Amino acid sequence: MVTINEVAQAAGVSISTVSYALSGKRPVAVDTRRRIEKAVAELGYSPNAGARMLAGRRTQIFALTEPLRIDTHAPTHMAFVLATAVAARRNDYDILLLTDEDAQAGMRRVAASGLVDAILVLDVAPDDARVALSREIALPSIFIGVPNDRESLVCVDLDFERAAALAADRLIDAGHRSIGMLGHPEISYERSNFPPRVRAGFERAAERRGVTTAFRYAGQSRPTTATIRDAVRGLLAEGVSAIVLHCAEDVHQGVLDALADAGLSVPGDISIVSVGSSFDTAALSTPLDSIPLVPAESCELAVELAVAALSGSAPEPGVHLIAPHYLDVGSVAAPSR
Repeated sequence: MVTINEVAQAAGVSISTVSYALSGKRPVAVDTRRRIEKAVAELGYSPNAGARMLAGRRTQIFALTEPLRIDTHAPTHMAFVLATAVAARRNDYDILLLTDEDAQAGMRRVAASGLVDAILVLDVAPDDARVALSREIALPSIFIGVPNDRESLVCVDLDFERAAALAADRLIDAGHRSIGMLGHPEISYERSNFPPRVRAGFERAAERRGVTTAFRYAGQSRPTTATIRDAVRGLLAEGVSAIVLHCAEDVHQGVLDALADAGLSVPGDISIVSVGSSFDTAALSTPLDSIPLVPAESCELAVELAVAALSGSAPEPGVHLIAPHYLDVGSVAAPSR
């Protein structure tokens, strides 16, 4: 299969110039365009997708790059995939799912093939290799997540820092002066952009309000009953009267089980608020207050921005944050000690 690299070499231009010439997204000199079109014809480059692009038509497909790794929490990730597919279909687009663990490989492949009109980027890491690649390719790229290097990017996400601060303020307003946080496994803080943001937002809010905090991971890579119980024991040993949970559904239930086994009730002995949960915390064995992460909100906005970019009204680079909201089901009370 002929690649865009081969077309670029044959025409004596860069890969991005070939993309611009085929997509019509940026002006290309007449003689350069002719060389590219000649190379496309002689090499037989992507006859179907290339023909559509040369004709100025869209593929009506978005690529969704979502690398699946051994530590991927499938329920959460699939919730975002489904929400993206529904939002895309509402705008007459289909989704091509790219699950390469080497996320750049799939992204390069679709950018070179002309099979998609834009790329939506999920599971964003703090130092994400797809950031640099998105600046090289001609296709619009919308990040559902916020990497450390966000210059010139369009990003969409829940305002995790504000969500964590909202949880801390709710507990502090109830009278708690020592608050713990139980987070995702330690590896998640290296591979995903949002866990560090939640922790930072929580700790800044607590410092601002003059209360003490303690933090524990749910484990190193995968939570187990033992690692969850160790984390809960560690937080209790530091004297916390309330806990903010930012972790998976099974960890939430593990925390409730560990507290029950210790003879502690929620909210009688320990108050709990869940931050960034994409599942129904009211359905747990003890319903928990939450500041939810709603996949549909982020994914619908990302799709809207991608459609806008293709309609001649490209969004300005920047971070589009979704305001958090608090769901109260009665898991916060004044401290009992």
